[in-house]
Amino acid sequence: MADIQQRPGINGAPAPMGRDDIAGLLAGRIGQRRPTQPEQPPAKTSQTPAAASPAAVPRLAGLPGEIPVGWEVIEDLQADVSKQLSAEDPNKLLEETDRRALAKRLVRNTVADWATKYAQGHAPLTAEQETAIGTAVFDSMYRGGRLQSLLDQDGVEDVMVDGLRAHVEYHDKPRRTIERVADSHEELITWVNRMARLSGHGERALTQATPMVGFRMPDGSRVTASLLTSRPSVVIRRHRIRQHGIAELTQWGSINPLLEAFLTACVQAKMNVLVVGDMGAGKTSLLRALGREIPPAERVVTLESDRELYLDEPGPKPGPITFAFEARQSNGERHGDKMAGEVTISDMFATALRFNATRVIVGEVRSTEIVPMLQAMSAGGSGSMCTLHVRRPHAIVSRLVQLCTEAGMQTEAAHHLIASSIDVVVYLTYLDETAVGGRKHRFVSHIYEVHDVVGEGGRPTTTELFAPHGAEIRAVYKNMPSFIDDLERTGRFHRQWLTDNPHGAWGPALQTVGKR
Repeated sequence: MADIQQRPGINGAPAPMGRDDIAGLLAGRIGQRRPTQPEQPPAKTSQTPAAASPAAVPRLAGLPGEIPVGWEVIEDLQADVSKQLSAEDPNKLLEETDRRALAKRLVRNTVADWATKYAQGHAPLTAEQETAIGTAVFDSMYRGGRLQSLLDQDGVEDVMVDGLRAHVEYHDKPRRTIERVADSHEELITWVNRMARLSGHGERALTQATPMVGFRMPDGSRVTASLLTSRPSVVIRRHRIRQHGIAELTQWGSINPLLEAFLTACVQAKMNVLVVGDMGAGKTSLLRALGREIPPAERVVTLESDRELYLDEPGPKPGPITFAFEARQSNGERHGDKMAGEVTISDMFATALRFNATRVIVGEVRSTEIVPMLQAMSAGGSGSMCTLHVRRPHAIVSRLVQLCTEAGMQTEAAHHLIASSIDVVVYLTYLDETAVGGRKHRFVSHIYEVHDVVGEGGRPTTTELFAPHGAEIRAVYKNMPSFIDDLERTGRFHRQWLTDNPHGAWGPALQTVGKR
Protein backbone atom coordinates (compact mmCIF):
# COMPACT_ATOMS: atom_id res chain seq x y z
CA MET A 1 0.00 0.00 0.00
CA ALA A 2 1.31 3.46 -0.80
CA ASP A 3 2.45 5.53 2.11
CA ILE A 4 -0.51 7.36 3.60
CA GLN A 5 1.39 10.66 3.41
CA GLN A 6 1.14 10.49 -0.41
CA ARG A 7 -2.64 10.82 -0.50
CA PRO A 8 -4.01 13.87 -2.35
CA GLY A 9 -5.69 16.76 -0.54
CA ILE A 10 -9.48 16.96 -0.36
CA ASN A 11 -9.58 19.46 -3.21
CA GLY A 12 -8.34 16.90 -5.71
CA ALA A 13 -4.89 18.37 -6.28
CA PRO A 14 -2.63 16.15 -8.48
CA ALA A 15 -0.55 13.66 -6.55
CA PRO A 16 1.33 10.44 -7.21
CA MET A 17 -1.77 8.40 -6.23
CA GLY A 18 -4.64 8.12 -8.66
CA ARG A 19 -8.40 8.42 -7.96
CA ASP A 20 -8.81 4.64 -7.71
CA ASP A 21 -5.99 4.43 -5.18
CA ILE A 22 -7.58 7.16 -3.09
CA ALA A 23 -10.99 5.52 -3.24
CA GLY A 24 -9.50 2.23 -2.16
CA LEU A 25 -7.63 3.83 0.70
CA LEU A 26 -10.74 5.58 2.04
CA ALA A 27 -12.94 2.55 1.51
CA GLY A 28 -10.68 0.53 3.73
CA ARG A 29 -11.39 3.00 6.53
CA ILE A 30 -15.17 3.01 6.41
CA GLY A 31 -16.41 1.48 9.63
CA GLN A 32 -19.01 -0.73 7.92
CA ARG A 33 -16.49 -2.52 5.67
CA ARG A 34 -14.01 -5.11 6.84
CA PRO A 35 -10.85 -5.98 4.87
CA THR A 36 -10.62 -9.52 3.57
CA GLN A 37 -7.06 -9.78 4.87
CA PRO A 38 -5.67 -8.45 8.14
CA GLU A 39 -4.78 -4.83 7.60
CA GLN A 40 -1.09 -4.02 7.92
CA PRO A 41 -0.17 -0.98 9.97
CA PRO A 42 0.81 2.04 7.88
CA ALA A 43 4.48 2.74 7.53
CA LYS A 44 5.86 5.05 10.16
CA THR A 45 7.15 8.39 8.94
CA SER A 46 9.81 10.57 10.42
CA GLN A 47 7.60 13.63 10.33
CA THR A 48 6.44 15.07 13.63
CA PRO A 49 3.19 16.97 14.20
CA ALA A 50 3.51 20.66 13.37
CA ALA A 51 2.59 21.89 16.81
CA ALA A 52 3.09 25.55 15.92
CA SER A 53 0.76 25.46 12.92
CA PRO A 54 -2.84 26.61 13.52
CA ALA A 55 -4.00 23.81 11.24
CA ALA A 56 -2.11 21.08 13.06
CA VAL A 57 -4.35 18.41 14.54
CA PRO A 58 -2.74 15.74 16.70
CA ARG A 59 -3.51 12.34 15.27
CA LEU A 60 -4.95 10.64 18.32
CA ALA A 61 -6.21 7.15 17.63
CA GLY A 62 -9.88 6.80 16.68
CA LEU A 63 -12.39 5.75 19.31
CA PRO A 64 -15.00 3.05 18.64
CA GLY A 65 -18.02 4.46 16.82
CA GLU A 66 -16.63 7.98 16.70
CA ILE A 67 -16.63 8.69 12.95
CA PRO A 68 -17.26 6.56 9.83
CA VAL A 69 -13.94 7.46 8.13
CA GLY A 70 -10.29 7.51 9.07
CA TRP A 71 -9.02 10.45 11.08
CA GLU A 72 -6.68 11.51 8.28
CA VAL A 73 -9.82 12.58 6.38
CA ILE A 74 -10.82 14.76 9.33
CA GLU A 75 -7.33 16.27 9.35
CA ASP A 76 -7.60 17.20 5.68
CA LEU A 77 -11.07 18.65 6.09
CA GLN A 78 -10.05 20.60 9.16
CA ALA A 79 -6.99 22.04 7.40
CA ASP A 80 -9.10 23.13 4.43
CA VAL A 81 -11.74 24.77 6.65
CA SER A 82 -8.99 26.56 8.62
CA LYS A 83 -7.61 28.02 5.39
CA GLN A 84 -11.06 29.18 4.32
CA LEU A 85 -11.68 30.70 7.75
CA SER A 86 -8.38 32.58 7.64
CA ALA A 87 -9.21 33.87 4.17
CA GLU A 88 -12.63 35.18 5.23
CA ASP A 89 -11.44 36.68 8.53
CA PRO A 90 -7.68 37.18 8.10
CA ASN A 91 -7.28 39.69 10.93
CA LYS A 92 -9.61 37.84 13.33
CA LEU A 93 -11.89 40.83 13.68
CA LEU A 94 -15.01 38.74 14.21
CA GLU A 95 -16.32 38.10 17.70
CA GLU A 96 -15.60 34.57 18.87
CA THR A 97 -19.25 33.50 18.61
CA ASP A 98 -19.47 34.91 15.05
CA ARG A 99 -16.19 33.27 14.08
CA ARG A 100 -17.40 29.90 15.32
CA ALA A 101 -20.69 30.33 13.50
CA LEU A 102 -18.75 31.04 10.32
CA ALA A 103 -16.57 27.99 10.97
CA LYS A 104 -19.67 25.79 11.37
CA ARG A 105 -21.02 27.00 8.03
CA LEU A 106 -17.68 26.38 6.32
CA VAL A 107 -17.46 22.91 7.89
CA ARG A 108 -20.97 22.04 6.72
CA ASN A 109 -20.28 23.17 3.13
CA THR A 110 -16.82 21.60 2.97
CA VAL A 111 -18.03 18.24 4.26
CA ALA A 112 -20.95 18.28 1.82
CA ASP A 113 -18.59 18.95 -1.12
CA TRP A 114 -16.23 16.20 0.02
CA ALA A 115 -19.09 13.72 0.49
CA THR A 116 -20.28 14.38 -3.09
CA LYS A 117 -16.83 13.54 -4.47
CA TYR A 118 -16.56 10.53 -2.19
CA ALA A 119 -19.92 9.15 -3.38
CA GLN A 120 -18.61 8.92 -6.95
CA GLY A 121 -16.76 5.72 -6.09
CA HIS A 122 -18.56 4.55 -2.95
CA ALA A 123 -21.96 4.14 -1.41
CA PRO A 124 -23.15 7.62 -0.42
CA LEU A 125 -22.82 8.50 3.24
CA THR A 126 -25.99 8.94 5.22
CA ALA A 127 -26.99 12.31 6.64
CA GLU A 128 -26.06 11.04 10.10
CA GLN A 129 -22.60 10.03 8.90
CA GLU A 130 -22.03 13.41 7.28
CA THR A 131 -23.13 15.08 10.51
CA ALA A 132 -20.70 12.92 12.51
CA ILE A 133 -17.85 13.89 10.19
CA GLY A 134 -18.76 17.57 10.44
CA THR A 135 -18.91 17.33 14.23
CA ALA A 136 -15.46 15.71 14.32
CA VAL A 137 -14.04 18.48 12.11
CA PHE A 138 -15.50 21.21 14.32
CA ASP A 139 -14.35 19.41 17.48
CA SER A 140 -10.81 19.26 16.11
CA MET A 141 -10.90 23.04 15.64
CA TYR A 142 -12.69 24.29 18.74
CA ARG A 143 -13.28 21.49 21.21
CA GLY A 144 -11.51 18.40 22.53
CA GLY A 145 -10.59 16.85 19.20
CA ARG A 146 -10.29 13.09 19.30
CA LEU A 147 -11.18 12.89 22.99
CA GLN A 148 -14.37 14.93 22.64
CA SER A 149 -16.48 11.83 21.99
CA LEU A 150 -15.48 10.61 25.46
CA LEU A 151 -16.15 13.95 27.12
CA ASP A 152 -19.60 14.12 25.53
CA GLN A 153 -20.77 10.83 27.04
CA ASP A 154 -23.49 11.07 29.67
CA GLY A 155 -22.25 11.01 33.23
CA VAL A 156 -18.54 11.47 32.52
CA GLU A 157 -16.70 13.10 35.41
CA ASP A 158 -13.03 12.41 34.68
CA VAL A 159 -10.98 11.20 31.73
CA MET A 160 -7.54 9.99 32.86
CA VAL A 161 -4.98 9.27 30.14
CA ASP A 162 -1.93 7.28 31.18
CA GLY A 163 0.37 7.12 28.19
CA LEU A 164 -1.75 5.54 25.47
CA ARG A 165 -4.48 4.16 27.73
CA ALA A 166 -7.49 6.10 29.01
CA HIS A 167 -9.71 5.48 32.04
CA VAL A 168 -13.14 7.13 32.10
CA GLU A 169 -14.86 7.78 35.43
CA TYR A 170 -18.66 8.19 35.53
CA HIS A 171 -20.81 9.58 38.31
CA ASP A 172 -23.16 6.59 38.39
CA LYS A 173 -21.46 3.55 36.85
CA PRO A 174 -18.13 1.67 36.87
CA ARG A 175 -14.97 2.92 35.26
CA ARG A 176 -14.39 2.23 31.57
CA THR A 177 -10.90 1.61 30.20
CA ILE A 178 -9.88 2.24 26.58
CA GLU A 179 -6.62 0.55 25.77
CA ARG A 180 -5.36 2.91 23.09
CA VAL A 181 -6.31 6.55 22.56
CA ALA A 182 -3.04 7.71 21.02
CA ASP A 183 -0.55 6.33 18.51
CA SER A 184 2.39 7.75 20.45
CA HIS A 185 3.28 9.78 23.49
CA GLU A 186 4.38 12.63 21.23
CA GLU A 187 0.88 12.85 19.76
CA LEU A 188 -0.66 13.05 23.23
CA ILE A 189 1.73 15.88 24.17
CA THR A 190 0.85 17.70 20.96
CA TRP A 191 -2.85 17.35 21.82
CA VAL A 192 -2.21 18.90 25.25
CA ASN A 193 -0.35 21.87 23.78
CA ARG A 194 -2.93 22.43 21.08
CA MET A 195 -5.72 22.42 23.68
CA ALA A 196 -3.73 24.91 25.76
CA ARG A 197 -3.43 27.28 22.78
CA LEU A 198 -7.07 26.81 21.87
CA SER A 199 -8.04 27.69 25.45
CA GLY A 200 -6.02 30.90 25.41
CA HIS A 201 -3.18 29.46 27.48
CA GLY A 202 -0.52 29.27 24.81
CA GLU A 203 2.22 30.08 27.34
CA ARG A 204 1.46 26.82 29.15
CA ALA A 205 3.24 24.36 26.88
CA LEU A 206 4.01 20.86 28.14
CA THR A 207 7.76 20.48 27.62
CA GLN A 208 10.76 19.11 29.49
CA ALA A 209 11.37 22.66 30.76
CA THR A 210 7.76 22.93 32.05
CA PRO A 211 6.78 19.31 32.74
CA MET A 212 3.49 20.19 34.48
CA VAL A 213 0.72 22.32 33.01
CA GLY A 214 -2.89 23.03 33.83
CA PHE A 215 -5.55 24.95 31.96
CA ARG A 216 -9.26 25.13 31.28
CA MET A 217 -10.68 23.90 27.97
CA PRO A 218 -13.24 26.04 26.08
CA ASP A 219 -16.12 23.96 27.50
CA GLY A 220 -14.89 24.54 31.07
CA SER A 221 -13.27 21.13 31.57
CA ARG A 222 -10.10 21.32 33.66
CA VAL A 223 -6.95 19.75 32.22
CA THR A 224 -3.87 18.78 34.21
CA ALA A 225 -0.96 17.18 32.35
CA SER A 226 2.49 16.03 33.40
CA LEU A 227 5.71 14.57 32.03
CA LEU A 228 6.97 13.69 35.51
CA THR A 229 5.01 10.43 35.53
CA SER A 230 6.45 7.26 34.01
CA ARG A 231 4.44 8.01 30.88
CA PRO A 232 2.88 11.31 29.77
CA SER A 233 -0.33 11.66 31.74
CA VAL A 234 -3.42 13.83 31.34
CA VAL A 235 -6.43 14.18 33.64
CA ILE A 236 -9.51 15.98 32.35
CA ARG A 237 -12.13 16.89 34.93
CA ARG A 238 -15.50 17.37 33.31
CA HIS A 239 -18.04 19.75 34.81
CA ARG A 240 -21.34 17.99 34.18
CA ILE A 241 -23.41 20.51 36.08
CA ARG A 242 -22.83 24.25 36.22
CA GLN A 243 -26.24 25.83 36.59
CA HIS A 244 -27.77 23.68 39.31
CA GLY A 245 -29.14 24.98 42.60
CA ILE A 246 -29.70 23.47 46.01
CA ALA A 247 -33.07 21.99 44.97
CA GLU A 248 -31.27 19.74 42.48
CA LEU A 249 -29.05 18.37 45.26
CA THR A 250 -32.23 17.31 47.05
CA GLN A 251 -33.49 15.60 43.91
CA TRP A 252 -30.18 13.74 43.53
CA GLY A 253 -30.25 12.58 47.17
CA SER A 254 -27.20 14.53 48.38
CA ILE A 255 -29.37 16.32 50.94
CA ASN A 256 -32.99 16.03 52.10
CA PRO A 257 -35.66 18.77 52.29
CA LEU A 258 -34.85 19.49 55.95
CA LEU A 259 -31.15 19.94 55.20
CA GLU A 260 -32.02 22.04 52.15
CA ALA A 261 -34.02 24.43 54.34
CA PHE A 262 -31.37 24.42 57.08
CA LEU A 263 -28.43 25.15 54.78
CA THR A 264 -30.36 27.77 52.83
CA ALA A 265 -31.18 29.53 56.10
CA CYS A 266 -27.51 29.35 57.13
CA VAL A 267 -26.57 31.18 53.93
CA GLN A 268 -29.33 33.74 54.41
CA ALA A 269 -28.27 34.28 58.05
CA LYS A 270 -24.67 34.88 56.88
CA MET A 271 -23.11 31.95 58.71
CA ASN A 272 -19.51 31.22 57.71
CA VAL A 273 -19.68 27.74 56.18
CA LEU A 274 -16.89 25.23 55.57
CA VAL A 275 -17.74 22.35 53.19
CA VAL A 276 -15.46 19.33 53.69
CA GLY A 277 -15.16 15.77 52.48
CA ASP A 278 -12.95 13.34 50.62
CA MET A 279 -12.01 13.70 46.96
CA GLY A 280 -14.98 13.31 44.62
CA ALA A 281 -17.56 13.74 47.39
CA GLY A 282 -19.30 16.69 45.72
CA LYS A 283 -17.87 19.58 47.75
CA THR A 284 -17.73 21.98 44.81
CA SER A 285 -21.27 21.09 43.74
CA LEU A 286 -22.61 21.85 47.21
CA LEU A 287 -20.59 25.07 47.50
CA ARG A 288 -21.88 26.19 44.09
CA ALA A 289 -25.47 25.47 45.15
CA LEU A 290 -25.03 27.37 48.42
CA GLY A 291 -23.49 30.29 46.56
CA ARG A 292 -26.62 30.53 44.41
CA GLU A 293 -28.65 31.09 47.60
CA ILE A 294 -26.84 34.37 48.38
CA PRO A 295 -29.30 37.30 48.10
CA PRO A 296 -28.98 39.27 44.84
CA ALA A 297 -28.40 42.57 46.71
CA GLU A 298 -24.96 41.42 47.89
CA ARG A 299 -21.51 41.57 46.30
CA VAL A 300 -19.42 38.39 46.16
CA VAL A 301 -15.81 37.59 45.28
CA THR A 302 -14.82 34.03 44.35
CA LEU A 303 -11.19 32.90 44.46
CA GLU A 304 -10.24 29.68 42.69
CA SER A 305 -7.11 27.95 41.52
CA ASP A 306 -9.17 26.51 38.66
CA ARG A 307 -12.51 27.93 37.65
CA GLU A 308 -15.26 25.56 38.82
CA LEU A 309 -17.95 27.55 40.65
CA TYR A 310 -19.24 29.73 37.77
CA LEU A 311 -21.22 31.90 40.17
CA ASP A 312 -20.57 34.88 37.90
CA GLU A 313 -22.66 33.20 35.19
CA PRO A 314 -26.48 33.44 35.09
CA GLY A 315 -28.06 30.80 37.28
CA PRO A 316 -31.57 29.43 37.79
CA LYS A 317 -32.50 32.63 39.63
CA PRO A 318 -31.04 36.16 39.99
CA GLY A 319 -27.85 36.21 42.03
CA PRO A 320 -25.48 38.76 43.55
CA ILE A 321 -22.85 40.74 41.68
CA THR A 322 -19.96 38.29 41.50
CA PHE A 323 -16.31 38.92 40.65
CA ALA A 324 -14.65 35.61 39.79
CA PHE A 325 -10.87 35.54 40.34
CA GLU A 326 -8.77 32.66 39.01
CA ALA A 327 -5.17 31.92 39.95
CA ARG A 328 -2.53 31.82 37.24
CA GLN A 329 0.32 29.41 36.72
CA SER A 330 3.86 30.59 36.05
CA ASN A 331 5.61 30.36 32.71
CA GLY A 332 8.22 28.05 34.23
CA GLU A 333 10.82 30.70 35.07
CA ARG A 334 11.82 31.59 38.61
CA HIS A 335 12.58 35.09 39.86
CA GLY A 336 14.10 34.77 43.31
CA ASP A 337 11.72 32.86 45.58
CA LYS A 338 8.73 33.29 43.26
CA MET A 339 7.78 31.74 39.96
CA ALA A 340 7.50 34.33 37.19
CA GLY A 341 3.93 35.16 36.26
CA GLU A 342 2.43 33.02 39.03
CA VAL A 343 -0.56 34.42 40.92
CA THR A 344 -1.82 32.30 43.83
CA ILE A 345 -5.07 32.45 45.77
CA SER A 346 -3.14 34.04 48.64
CA ASP A 347 -1.86 36.70 46.26
CA MET A 348 -5.39 37.54 45.15
CA PHE A 349 -6.85 38.07 48.61
CA ALA A 350 -5.62 41.64 49.05
CA THR A 351 -7.06 42.73 45.71
CA ALA A 352 -10.29 40.81 46.23
CA LEU A 353 -10.97 42.48 49.58
CA ARG A 354 -10.66 45.90 47.94
CA PHE A 355 -13.74 45.06 45.90
CA ASN A 356 -15.78 45.66 49.06
CA ALA A 357 -17.33 42.22 48.82
CA THR A 358 -19.89 41.24 51.42
CA ARG A 359 -18.72 37.65 51.13
CA VAL A 360 -15.60 35.79 49.98
CA ILE A 361 -15.86 32.27 48.56
CA VAL A 362 -12.76 30.14 48.01
CA GLY A 363 -13.29 27.17 45.73
CA GLU A 364 -10.82 24.98 47.61
CA VAL A 365 -8.34 25.73 50.37
CA ARG A 366 -5.21 23.63 49.90
CA SER A 367 -2.32 25.51 51.45
CA THR A 368 -1.31 28.79 53.05
CA GLU A 369 -4.39 30.58 51.70
CA ILE A 370 -6.20 29.12 54.74
CA VAL A 371 -4.92 32.01 56.88
CA PRO A 372 -6.20 34.93 54.76
CA MET A 373 -9.44 33.00 54.24
CA LEU A 374 -10.04 32.58 57.98
CA GLN A 375 -8.93 36.15 58.63
CA ALA A 376 -11.43 37.40 56.07
CA MET A 377 -14.16 35.37 57.80
CA SER A 378 -13.29 36.61 61.28
CA ALA A 379 -12.79 40.25 60.28
CA GLY A 380 -16.31 40.85 59.05
CA GLY A 381 -16.72 38.63 56.01
CA SER A 382 -19.88 37.06 57.42
CA GLY A 383 -21.43 34.50 55.13
CA SER A 384 -18.16 33.52 53.51
CA MET A 385 -17.61 29.93 52.40
CA CYS A 386 -14.89 27.56 51.21
CA THR A 387 -14.17 23.86 50.75
CA LEU A 388 -11.44 21.71 52.26
CA HIS A 389 -10.29 18.17 51.55
CA VAL A 390 -10.65 16.05 54.71
CA ARG A 391 -10.77 12.26 54.74
CA ARG A 392 -12.75 11.73 57.95
CA PRO A 393 -15.17 13.91 59.94
CA HIS A 394 -13.17 13.66 63.18
CA ALA A 395 -10.07 15.11 61.44
CA ILE A 396 -11.60 18.45 60.42
CA VAL A 397 -10.10 20.64 63.15
CA SER A 398 -6.75 18.86 62.95
CA ARG A 399 -6.60 19.48 59.20
CA LEU A 400 -7.35 23.17 59.67
CA VAL A 401 -4.66 23.48 62.35
CA GLN A 402 -2.16 21.65 60.16
CA LEU A 403 -2.63 24.12 57.30
CA CYS A 404 -2.44 27.11 59.63
CA THR A 405 0.81 25.93 61.22
CA GLU A 406 2.29 25.21 57.77
CA ALA A 407 1.53 28.86 56.98
CA GLY A 408 3.62 29.90 60.00
CA MET A 409 1.02 30.29 62.76
CA GLN A 410 1.43 28.99 66.27
CA THR A 411 -0.96 26.19 67.19
CA GLU A 412 -2.72 28.18 69.91
CA ALA A 413 -3.23 31.12 67.55
CA ALA A 414 -4.59 28.76 64.90
CA HIS A 415 -7.12 27.38 67.39
CA HIS A 416 -8.43 30.85 68.21
CA LEU A 417 -8.56 31.90 64.54
CA ILE A 418 -10.53 28.78 63.58
CA ALA A 419 -12.97 29.25 66.47
CA SER A 420 -13.60 32.91 65.61
CA SER A 421 -14.00 32.29 61.89
CA ILE A 422 -16.12 29.22 61.18
CA ASP A 423 -19.72 28.78 62.26
CA VAL A 424 -20.85 25.65 60.41
CA VAL A 425 -18.98 22.67 58.94
CA VAL A 426 -20.77 20.42 56.44
CA TYR A 427 -19.20 17.00 55.81
CA LEU A 428 -19.99 15.05 52.62
CA THR A 429 -19.52 11.29 52.44
CA TYR A 430 -18.59 9.54 49.19
CA LEU A 431 -19.58 5.87 49.01
CA ASP A 432 -18.51 4.11 45.80
CA GLU A 433 -20.09 0.66 45.40
CA THR A 434 -19.64 0.26 41.64
CA ALA A 435 -16.97 -2.42 42.15
CA VAL A 436 -19.52 -4.66 43.91
CA GLY A 437 -22.47 -4.07 41.62
CA GLY A 438 -23.81 -0.92 43.24
CA ARG A 439 -23.58 2.75 42.41
CA LYS A 440 -21.90 5.88 43.70
CA HIS A 441 -23.52 7.73 46.61
CA ARG A 442 -22.71 11.29 47.68
CA PHE A 443 -24.55 12.70 50.65
CA VAL A 444 -24.22 14.96 53.67
CA SER A 445 -23.48 12.78 56.69
CA HIS A 446 -22.45 15.33 59.35
CA ILE A 447 -23.04 18.99 60.16
CA TYR A 448 -21.14 20.60 63.03
CA GLU A 449 -21.36 23.91 64.86
CA VAL A 450 -17.96 25.34 65.84
CA HIS A 451 -17.65 27.02 69.24
CA ASP A 452 -14.95 29.02 70.98
CA VAL A 453 -11.79 27.60 72.52
CA VAL A 454 -12.31 26.21 76.02
CA GLY A 455 -9.47 26.64 78.51
CA GLU A 456 -5.92 27.78 77.99
CA GLY A 457 -4.24 25.88 75.19
CA GLY A 458 -7.50 24.16 74.27
CA ARG A 459 -8.97 23.41 70.88
CA PRO A 460 -12.15 24.76 69.31
CA THR A 461 -15.11 22.69 70.48
CA THR A 462 -17.79 21.38 68.15
CA THR A 463 -21.37 20.17 68.45
CA GLU A 464 -22.94 17.60 66.14
CA LEU A 465 -26.07 19.22 64.76
CA PHE A 466 -26.69 16.38 62.29
CA ALA A 467 -25.00 12.97 62.20
CA PRO A 468 -25.71 9.33 61.26
CA HIS A 469 -28.18 7.54 63.53
CA GLY A 470 -28.52 3.77 63.82
CA ALA A 471 -28.84 2.20 60.39
CA GLU A 472 -29.19 5.63 58.73
CA ILE A 473 -25.70 6.61 57.52
CA ARG A 474 -26.88 10.02 56.29
CA ALA A 475 -27.20 13.16 58.42
CA VAL A 476 -30.03 13.04 60.99
CA TYR A 477 -30.88 15.86 63.41
CA LYS A 478 -29.24 15.54 66.84
CA ASN A 479 -28.81 18.93 68.57
CA MET A 480 -30.35 22.39 68.34
CA PRO A 481 -27.86 24.99 67.03
CA SER A 482 -27.08 27.95 69.27
CA PHE A 483 -27.80 30.26 66.32
CA ILE A 484 -31.35 28.97 65.77
CA ASP A 485 -32.73 32.49 66.44
CA ASP A 486 -30.63 33.82 63.55
CA LEU A 487 -32.03 31.14 61.23
CA GLU A 488 -35.62 31.93 62.19
CA ARG A 489 -35.10 35.65 61.63
CA THR A 490 -34.45 34.91 57.95
CA GLY A 491 -38.05 33.74 57.60
CA ARG A 492 -36.75 30.61 55.88
CA PHE A 493 -36.61 28.23 58.82
CA HIS A 494 -38.54 27.17 61.96
CA ARG A 495 -37.03 25.24 64.83
CA GLN A 496 -39.92 22.80 65.09
CA TRP A 497 -38.93 21.42 61.68
CA LEU A 498 -35.90 19.88 63.39
CA THR A 499 -37.93 18.01 65.99
CA ASP A 500 -41.15 17.16 64.13
CA ASN A 501 -39.74 14.17 62.25
CA PRO A 502 -35.99 13.95 62.95
CA HIS A 503 -35.53 10.40 61.66
CA GLY A 504 -37.82 10.48 58.65
CA ALA A 505 -36.53 13.45 56.69
CA TRP A 506 -34.62 11.27 54.22
CA GLY A 507 -37.59 9.14 53.25
CA PRO A 508 -36.74 5.69 51.84
CA ALA A 509 -33.55 4.04 53.05
CA LEU A 510 -30.40 4.51 50.98
CA GLN A 511 -30.12 1.60 48.54
CA THR A 512 -26.63 0.37 49.27
CA VAL A 513 -25.39 -3.06 48.24
CA GLY A 514 -25.41 -4.27 51.83
CA LYS A 515 -29.16 -3.59 52.12
CA ARG A 516 -30.27 -5.42 49.00
